[in-house]
Amino acid sequence: PEGGVAKGVIITQGGEVGGWTLYAKDGKLKYCYNFFGIEYYMTEANTPIPAGKHQVRMEFKYGGGLAKGGDITLYYDGKPVGKGRVEKSIPMGFSADEACDVGADTGSPASTDYGPTGNAFSGEIHWVQIDTGKDDHDHLITPEERFNLAMARQ
Repeated sequence: PEGGVAKGVIITQGGEVGGWTLYAKDGKLKYCYNFFGIEYYMTEANTPIPAGKHQVRMEFKYGGGLAKGGDITLYYDGKPVGKGRVEKSIPMGFSADEACDVGADTGSPASTDYGPTGNAFSGEIHWVQIDTGKDDHDHLITPEERFNLAMARQ
């Protein structure tokens, strides 16, 4: 925001028992990958988000196998501003009762950096895009596992 410090959730998936969130804290872009509420992998930008209209982006380069983690890169306007690593990733779905939220985390918090309320983004979000890339990881789970996951979500 003009004349202010960016803070709050941009997008989140899951919650305190597993998920991820992209947000701003103390003016900097941050990403937290929550591994079942046991381990939190944090990646933070080196510099604050400048005031005004900008594209902020996070890329997760998958580690090459089920639950193998991945490399994180944060960007402002296409320029890398932070790097990190998620050592372990959740092998299937994040949660049966948590949503994917934009602009605030309306369920349990996916990061320990913010609480269950008062976490709305202080700027303006024009749009969010989730791109799964070209890689198709369906071969990593059996049809039976895929069916069990689908049944658990009902």
